[in-house]
Amino acid sequence: MKKRQLGNSGLEVSALGFGCMGLSYGYGPAADKTEAIKLLHAAVERGVTFFDTAEAYGPFENEELLGEALAPYRDQVVIATKFGFKEGKPALGTDSRPERIREVTEAALKRLRTDRIDLLYQHRVDPNIPMEDVAGTVKDLIAEGKVKYFGLSEAGVQAIRKAHAVQPVTALQSEYSLWWREPEEEILPTLQELGIGFVPFSPLGKGFLTGAITAQTAFDKTDFRNTVPRFSEENRKANQGLVDKLTQLAADKNATPAQIALAWLLAQAPWIVPIPGTTKLHRLEENLGGAAITLTETDLGIIKKALDEIEVHGHRYSADAQKLLGRK
Repeated sequence: MKKRQLGNSGLEVSALGFGCMGLSYGYGPAADKTEAIKLLHAAVERGVTFFDTAEAYGPFENEELLGEALAPYRDQVVIATKFGFKEGKPALGTDSRPERIREVTEAALKRLRTDRIDLLYQHRVDPNIPMEDVAGTVKDLIAEGKVKYFGLSEAGVQAIRKAHAVQPVTALQSEYSLWWREPEEEILPTLQELGIGFVPFSPLGKGFLTGAITAQTAFDKTDFRNTVPRFSEENRKANQGLVDKLTQLAADKNATPAQIALAWLLAQAPWIVPIPGTTKLHRLEENLGGAAITLTETDLGIIKKALDEIEVHGHRYSADAQKLLGRK
């Protein structure tokens, strides 16, 4: 597995990370713990060094799972986690008070069975707490050796600049994929200017870009995609054209749609590190194969033309989830 640096920070990670949320939360019932640990070990053995979690995933279960699974490999891996929600529950709203950041950090250190958090993200911008206070608190935690690097998630340009002026931001984590390209407008140019790395979550469009989801797919009742407008039956049908184009290009490259989607993200900038998630070994191996694919300028041109011709239908979040974005 090739390595990449997240911006100018010097933090080096595998070109593809592992988004761990789905092992415990969000996409239906949690994975069997023993199987989940086996999968995380398999990821490390195949060269993945970057693992993403958060107190909100469960809450707390995902951090505990990673703490147990990655303990034997602790010095070989980079673990990212997040603070920012009341009681670790997104439904309760944001909470990035300095004392809460410290509380979450101490609890995460215990759950992760470690003496430092490699990358600590603010999960969502808190409109009630000045970004300078958030960044200043993380700066103090870095000085104390409890945290190594600072990150933001789903932050807007103004918040990024405010934070970076107090404590250099190592990475921004936000959604970015072939079917959500908003970061190209303002975010990517800002990150390039400031030397900040980018960690796209949902790089496979919450599974849609794999080609495994159709208009007829039925999700588990606990799967959050049931609340996502983009995943309504009508919109899945309308968005199928993008997957069809991707499938066609993948066949020409002797690859899968998921691999092309990941290769496309990696081709956008050398400081981009996607974090696809999965609960299945064969999907992990498929995803990692995407890092070995090099798309030519011709390939990228074909994809651009296809994207320009296709309108993606449906919002990426429900109205309630959209309120939590709070970008500034």
